[in-house]
Amino acid sequence: MIDNKPFVNLCNYDQSWFDRGRTGWYILLWWFVQAIAFPLTPHPCNSWRCALLRLFGAKIGKGVLIRPTARFTYPWKVSIGDYSWIGDDVVLYSIDEIYIGEHCVISQKSYLCTGSHDIHDPAFGLQTAKITIGNGVWIAADSFIAPGVEIAANAVIGARSSVFSSIPPGQVCWGTPCRPQYARKEVQ
Repeated sequence: MIDNKPFVNLCNYDQSWFDRGRTGWYILLWWFVQAIAFPLTPHPCNSWRCALLRLFGAKIGKGVLIRPTARFTYPWKVSIGDYSWIGDDVVLYSIDEIYIGEHCVISQKSYLCTGSHDIHDPAFGLQTAKITIGNGVWIAADSFIAPGVEIAANAVIGARSSVFSSIPPGQVCWGTPCRPQYARKEVQ
């Protein structure tokens, strides 16, 4: 017979050590701006959305395209290199740092998640780890990228993949869990 007593006791949950990087009022201001400004802007208004993100501390390169339905938890923890694209309904759950290199595509509905919880801790302690996406990476639609993952330059992550460990450079990968399948060929 399985004991019905829970493994966790959420009464003991404590994230008082966690630094969100800004004060509570500033975070609420960002969430308000994101909820109103982003979805109401036409698709071609990338420079306006990039300016808003920069205003709130994001490091955004030149020529970056960001769709109006993209979501950034804490933009001051996000860096996006030149000429990268962030698609519709992408979530950058940036409770830790997210670095996206140059000429990257993060396709629609992908979720970059820098936070999780310790399943062995009765208090369900928060755990965070940065995500690093190298130059020339394509993360195809509806993919999940876990905390602490590094995707090296020129890798491709296939649609609906779940990436729980780092990916080597120049590999075409897919699956759950995501695994390299073959080398990406350079086109001249």
